[in-house]
Amino acid sequence: MSEVECPEVIDRPMNIYPPATVTQISKTPALVTLLVLILTGTVFGQQRVSRNFPAGKNVRLELKNLSGTITVETWQRDEIKITALMEAPAVHFNPRQTDTGLVIDIVGDNRGRGEVGDVNFKIQVPARSSVDLETRRGQIAVSNVQGDLVRAHVWTSGDIQLSGVNAARVFASNTMGDIYFDGEFASGGTYEFKSGQGTITLRLPASCGFRLVATAPAKKISMGQFWHEGMKLQGEGRRIIGDIGDGRASVTVTTYQGNINFLRR
Repeated sequence: MSEVECPEVIDRPMNIYPPATVTQISKTPALVTLLVLILTGTVFGQQRVSRNFPAGKNVRLELKNLSGTITVETWQRDEIKITALMEAPAVHFNPRQTDTGLVIDIVGDNRGRGEVGDVNFKIQVPARSSVDLETRRGQIAVSNVQGDLVRAHVWTSGDIQLSGVNAARVFASNTMGDIYFDGEFASGGTYEFKSGQGTITLRLPASCGFRLVATAPAKKISMGQFWHEGMKLQGEGRRIIGDIGDGRASVTVTTYQGNINFLRR
């Protein structure tokens, strides 16, 4: 009788996972690696600092930034909250309290360091605060501040937006970028808006009274509903001088390349 040959039995570990599960598990290490890379870049690429400082109701905030956005808002607390998001290489950040308020001098604190990253500020202050803000590059936005002074200056490029501002003195200037003001002029107040290249828009209540000197390229000044026959045109329409309402506030608006627009609320 001939022998029957038996097939060779190979001892393999049992596959307890369905095919779909095996595929998912094989992809897990790559997914984890990707998440680690993303999170590591976020952590090491940016640094977030938040500090609170006690303040009176009529505090003064002074900020000199190198580059990055500055956003100032009001709140109901008698303190200043500074939140700074710093790009690498991170700047030295040393706020200093004074008798009148708080000074943040990123320019002075980092002099001689060479290349540093942007700093994006969000600052909350009491409503009656005065703010003096400047940056070499970046946008500045101020909302609902009603202190004595609001100053916003961008040395090179960046828009300036002042909303709900009711201060006795307002100065907004940049080299390149638009300027937008939505607020009120106080009787006897001083207001200056100046852009080297950008459109300046002022949105004001109908009851607003001020003496205006506005200068722009020819025929690029739009007074809207604030225009009246008593206003004077000079330089072929490049300058408009006149009183609006009681004329008790002093308003100077200048742009060398751009439009000037007055809007009534």
